[in-house]
Amino acid sequence: MRRLLLLFCLLAPLSIYAQYRNPLYSDLTESEVVREMKEDVGYLASAALEGRAAGSDGELEAARYVAGRFQAQGADLLYGSDGDLFGIKRESDSDTLRSRNVAAFITGYDKKLKDKYVVVCARLDNLGTATVNVNGTPVSRTYYGANGNASGLAMLIQLAGRLNTNRVLLKRSVILLACGSSLQDGAGSWYFLNRSFGASSDIDAAVELNMLGTASGGFYVYTASNADLNKLVSVMSSTLQPVHPQLVTKEPCPSDHRIFYDRKIPSAFFTTGMYPEYNSEKDTPSIVEYDSMERELEYIYNFIVELANGSKPDFDPTEAVKELYLTGRTGAVPYYECDVRPSFLGSPDPAVFLRKWVYVYLRYPKQAQAQGIQGRVTVDFIIDETGKVVEVKALKSSHPLLEEEALRVIKASPDWKPGKVRGKKVRSEISINVEFRLEKKK
Repeated sequence: MRRLLLLFCLLAPLSIYAQYRNPLYSDLTESEVVREMKEDVGYLASAALEGRAAGSDGELEAARYVAGRFQAQGADLLYGSDGDLFGIKRESDSDTLRSRNVAAFITGYDKKLKDKYVVVCARLDNLGTATVNVNGTPVSRTYYGANGNASGLAMLIQLAGRLNTNRVLLKRSVILLACGSSLQDGAGSWYFLNRSFGASSDIDAAVELNMLGTASGGFYVYTASNADLNKLVSVMSSTLQPVHPQLVTKEPCPSDHRIFYDRKIPSAFFTTGMYPEYNSEKDTPSIVEYDSMERELEYIYNFIVELANGSKPDFDPTEAVKELYLTGRTGAVPYYECDVRPSFLGSPDPAVFLRKWVYVYLRYPKQAQAQGIQGRVTVDFIIDETGKVVEVKALKSSHPLLEEEALRVIKASPDWKPGKVRGKKVRSEISINVEFRLEKKK
């Protein structure tokens, strides 16, 4: 009996570990997340839904499916299980465009911010045409299949579950929106913002998921050069993430982000399969790379949490920001808004500064090490016109001991090559995350 009890005690921790380990870092078995995404993509891309065309029976069935999956993930539906049916009369067409949106929400915990929103959207429809840029030439393409946009919907469903599980971490509320008739000039998102959702003025930011799942072609984020969203991407680039998107200044293709942008709502557009061009001939479930899609999911989830908890991103055109600086009405130009970005050891990438200076000369505080203290310090600093690092301060800190060491190393930085705006050297502002991690004892 004692031997059996001892054997159980030895095996129990292993079974508990197996149950709760992070599937992103295990190649031994297929994770539950991947299995669910495969099922969602398989159904949403199936011929039974007839391309989920706007106003079709297939779109209705897709809407019911997504609504059911939202509920299964613990999110509350904003409309009924059939979605929000709408009709829009267009000047270019004698017929009324009919389609539907599906939306769910997760309420934030902060008393002041829970009535502010981050919208995360993906295209519900799939069968249709859109114009994309191919080698500088506008080309009309027909969209049908898994990567346009069953993969984005599958990720939206998974985000619903993850955000609901961790809703105690969300200050703002999050709306999950499957947009109908997106390929028809963003009709679904336009209807949501202008007719259906009465609190559109309280939407602080939007995130679009469009054709995610073919990361072998790249993972990209487009922000329409929004300074605050670019800064968030920059800050996250210096943190430990399973994958990092490439920030692009060229719009991958017209989509729902344009509708949010028209309402002056800062928007981040994540994609893999449409940049620089979309190949409709390969648009089948078999091309979706689910392991990489799971890593993209982790990054986008972290991005949404930062949006939900941080300051409201400003909708501020880049040139206006530069003009304010050049006329002496603001203190520094955001790092990513410089025409020529500041560089350290010849590189404008903040990760180089972390790798070649910060982590080389960082010394883990002995007292923090002895007490098992670890965490992150977010440091903001200015690179002045001469390239010197000045005005170093901690924006967030896990512990005073870690903060003191992070500030010490950055204050001791060698000179940078200063940034420029319109040929003039300027003061530029940058934020980075300094990570302190203890190795686990074997």
